[in-house]
Amino acid sequence: MKHPGLYGISAEFEDPASLVAAARAFHEWGFRRMEAYTPYPVSQLEEYIEDRRRLSPLVLIGGILGTLTAWGMQFYIAVIDYPTNIGGRPLNSWPAFIVIMFELTILFASVTAFFGMLGLAGLPLPHHPMFSVPNFSQASSNRFFLCVEARDPQFDPERVIRLMTEMNPLEVHHVEDE
Repeated sequence: MKHPGLYGISAEFEDPASLVAAARAFHEWGFRRMEAYTPYPVSQLEEYIEDRRRLSPLVLIGGILGTLTAWGMQFYIAVIDYPTNIGGRPLNSWPAFIVIMFELTILFASVTAFFGMLGLAGLPLPHHPMFSVPNFSQASSNRFFLCVEARDPQFDPERVIRLMTEMNPLEVHHVEDE
């Protein structure tokens, strides 16, 4: 069920224990599209908030492409374009290629990591819907927020609000999508 104009429902908590308890409860109730906003990392949240680690495979692919590019480039130069017999070694002497293969592996992986992180994070994002939540600026100092997103298949605004108020948050807010 779509909820146009609604990004989600957020709750503000005073301490990390309350936030973790709320995230655990929502996870047990079947909600998967949630995000927590905290002033510092809370390791207990990792098992309840959806893991969005899609960057590692991209970096691996970038590194492999870098290695293959370096090998292909050097093979072309040494065997096809400018074959030179030096000391009787074979033209395709791959140990001589290792340094450049390593360097291009690191280059391609780091460039993939940089642009992959920007793309997967949805950046540049000048304004996030959570920025309009009252007191959200406190998320960087002493408050803890949990937002259940409207794109969750289990999302029903009335049910989410009812469940969030059972967690005794400081406040519960509708987060409008802009």
